[in-house]
Amino acid sequence: MITIHDITKRYEMGSNIVMAVDGISLDIQEGEFVAIVGPSGSGKSTLMNIIGCLDVVTSGTYVLNKIPIQEYDQDELADIRNQQIGFIFQQFNLLPSFTAIENVMMPMTYAKVTKKQREIKAAELLKLVGLEDRMDHKPTELSGGQQQRVSIARALANSPAIILADEPTGALDSKTGKEVLSLLKKLNNDGKTVIVITHDHEVARFANRVITLKDGKVLTDLPMEEAYV
Repeated sequence: MITIHDITKRYEMGSNIVMAVDGISLDIQEGEFVAIVGPSGSGKSTLMNIIGCLDVVTSGTYVLNKIPIQEYDQDELADIRNQQIGFIFQQFNLLPSFTAIENVMMPMTYAKVTKKQREIKAAELLKLVGLEDRMDHKPTELSGGQQQRVSIARALANSPAIILADEPTGALDSKTGKEVLSLLKKLNNDGKTVIVITHDHEVARFANRVITLKDGKVLTDLPMEEAYV
């Protein structure tokens, strides 16, 4: 599903050049649950942005479902993000004036799905994440865990190939965080490819594979059982 070969991402900061990603190569297969871990400055956020088509490589190749991403322009990348990648963010990023069901419907608007179809699909997804009785509530009327469940439902709106979660439990207490991770695990068991970006090794333990970054390079790439012996 994902093939990354010898990618770099270089930023020029005045007279300094920062190599945020420095020669990373990896493959991610369909149906995997992968955690990408590392401390601040390790390159994990930059790698997430590249995988999520939010940023482009300086050099190297990134192929997503046979699409050579590095050859695409910004409009084409926006289409890929909308159709193939579902994003889950630490701070939820819900629209405050929209209800839960309206937030989940939003990605389908850009995909030109009819209003009736959007309503039916959004209701099904909110039921999937256990919020069928909160569909008409706005984010301020929901707990943090409920808001993250709405964001998971929103991420699933266009049936993406990949769920990309950036510190999905960072704004939650430990109990609620585990509930959200269990939901991601269930989605993975149902066939979704899940990639979690985190600095928290307790979060990474929910994955089946752990890729550890340091200084923009892959330090280790191991099955979860070997990563945490």
